[in-house]
Amino acid sequence: MARHASSSRARPSIYDVAVRAGVSHMTVSRVINGHTNIKESTREHVLRVIEELGYQPSSVARALASRQSRSVGVIVDAADHYGPKNTLLAIERAAREVGYTVAAFSLNGLGDGGIRDGIADLSSHGVDAMCMIAPRTSSLLAVTGAPLDVPTVVAGDVDDRPSMITVAVDQGHGASLVAEHLVGLGHRSILHLAGPLDWIDARARERSWRAEMQRRGLESRTLVGDWSSDFGYEVGARHPLDDVSAVFASNDQMALGLLHGLSTRGIRVPDDIAVVGYDDAPESRHLLPPLTTVRQDFDAVGKAALQAVLDAIEGRPVQARQRVLPELVVRASTVGSGSQAQRLAPARALEVEAPLESAI
Repeated sequence: MARHASSSRARPSIYDVAVRAGVSHMTVSRVINGHTNIKESTREHVLRVIEELGYQPSSVARALASRQSRSVGVIVDAADHYGPKNTLLAIERAAREVGYTVAAFSLNGLGDGGIRDGIADLSSHGVDAMCMIAPRTSSLLAVTGAPLDVPTVVAGDVDDRPSMITVAVDQGHGASLVAEHLVGLGHRSILHLAGPLDWIDARARERSWRAEMQRRGLESRTLVGDWSSDFGYEVGARHPLDDVSAVFASNDQMALGLLHGLSTRGIRVPDDIAVVGYDDAPESRHLLPPLTTVRQDFDAVGKAALQAVLDAIEGRPVQARQRVLPELVVRASTVGSGSQAQRLAPARALEVEAPLESAI
């Protein structure tokens, strides 16, 4: 009686449903989890009581009944950087949509020991599967060398690990889009600001960029940066750029610093030098000029990674290598009014993102 009385003040439990329906709590659990050895009249009666009480099964109750936690562990390296952070958020959104929770462990440069600690920590939560966001070669090697006893998916552009289930944005395709855009505008002397080459995505972009330049008979000119706006600023303010007509930065942060640095020398964008970034960070459309950049669909990556995890849990076939294609967003940093690119190739038609309209 005390249990039933308290239910009016708190969220109803599986025991409240059992008392009201006149059955055991195990029968309620079997109904919730779709067991077939339940009389149809009993099933309908229990479901009617569940609706009357407004009972919602907790994840813990479902886990006890199904021996699954309905949770996914995510180990993420460099969680403060744009790509890993947004990949984690996308996986969390996708998990919520299907009633799963995410337990995350951030490495923060902890190395191999951190990977082992992370796996142990998440395993203690009884996760059904693991997802690894391993953007650097060092973290990827640590992940692949770690003992894993649950289905595991790697969110990253890993071409040289055919035995692993991987889901990622096709970084090489993104760099190819930039090459096609800039060369199509008439640019022939293009500088690439690469990200740190121990980052898998930066290396994939640089490799594809170099191949695209060679295929077109153009020189591949590269400076290796550190992802930061400060690096971009130093290039824009001090690096010799007299013979450069365009710059492709491997992320929007370096492009942001580059625009600032160029302005200190009176170099106009895009009139004197065109600039392209990568990521399509929210602020990129508000830079002066608004930045042409490559948009990564992190939501698609998150959904694909989670689906791969669920398929692996259920024993369904899983495509080992899944790639999400990025898209080029063209703005005024390459095709602004009076730009050098327009003078070089005035007849080429380009689809340009329209300026934002004021909401005031």
